Amino acid sequence: MALILVDKLMAIARDPVELSRTLVAFETINPPGNERQCAEYLGSLLEDGGFAVSYHEFAKNRTSLVARVGGSANAKPLCFTGHIDTVPLGAAPWTVDPFAGEISDGKLYGRGTTDMKCGVAAFMVAVLELNEELSQGPGVVLIITAGEETGCEGAYHLAGLGDVLGEAGAVVVAEPSSNQPWIGHKGALWLRARTTGVTAHGSMPEMGVNAVYKAAQAIGKLEDFDFNIAHNKILGKPTLNVGTVKGGLNINSVPDLAEVGIDIRTIPEQDHGTIRSQLDGYLGNNVEIDSIVDVPGVLTDPADEWMQEVFKVMDGILGDRSEPRAAPYFTDASALTPAYGGAPTVILGPGEAAMAHQTDEYCYVDRIGEAVEAYMEIARRWNAR
Repeated sequence: MALILVDKLMAIARDPVELSRTLVAFETINPPGNERQCAEYLGSLLEDGGFAVSYHEFAKNRTSLVARVGGSANAKPLCFTGHIDTVPLGAAPWTVDPFAGEISDGKLYGRGTTDMKCGVAAFMVAVLELNEELSQGPGVVLIITAGEETGCEGAYHLAGLGDVLGEAGAVVVAEPSSNQPWIGHKGALWLRARTTGVTAHGSMPEMGVNAVYKAAQAIGKLEDFDFNIAHNKILGKPTLNVGTVKGGLNINSVPDLAEVGIDIRTIPEQDHGTIRSQLDGYLGNNVEIDSIVDVPGVLTDPADEWMQEVFKVMDGILGDRSEPRAAPYFTDASALTPAYGGAPTVILGPGEAAMAHQTDEYCYVDRIGEAVEAYMEIARRWNAR
């Protein structure tokens, strides 16, 4: 019976679609995350494939893993990275089971398919297929994280653990890009703006100070906020979005507290501290601002030698010329790329960026196999250095 189970597990480890479906079945919605079982499952496949694996928790059941094979005194390994937590399902009802990995019309459905369990499955299969070859050269390091969706918690935890990450000469982030090689992403600055007031009975509002009115005034000003900065050639313009508004405890009281969630995506020409100061002055003394997430952007020179090689690989697989582009979202590269000394970093994954966090999220099945082919070729070329 044990041999049958091992054979079944190894068969899944060689099939990127079945491995994707298996990973989707793990409920790793963040919060609370509970990534441990999914991380241990992946770790067991890697250990069976000859990888050295270590697990690291930044909180109970919030488990990331680091896995290695190969190694050379003359060259650093290649890093593949991805996260296994997902966002919540959302308020809208799904037409499919979000954890069943159903396949229909060439699409694999489920929470986390695009963002980004299909990407993780693809690089898992790629390196397991090449494990013997990779063991004889610079090799690879896999960083599979918990807590990415809420500010790269797992990746920052790993980066702060001394030599756990080791070295890497380049980084492949398997986030959704429709298998287009993207050279970086914007930074993210998430802020919480608070307004306060004085509570009173709802029938006598003149006796109180309404914090929601103050928040509404701030929101109106934020809609007109101008960063007053030139667009970046690759990343475009910075953006600001008011994502949440909370205020009041009951309808018949004057609210004495309101909170507004602000999502800012930045370009390299901006300093996050300066943006905070600008907003403090712009919104005035009635608004108190705190940071929730503060992660830098990542941008690799498209003329970088390795990036040019990745472009050539993808041109051959996709059949068209890759133009330098970047992602609007942030990734664990915010923590990992600086930890690896600014190593060249590409965002390259089978998911569809537009489907991330969507109801009835899906990934095209064909793109999963395409990503495996890409990761294998990129790893082979790196290992031949």
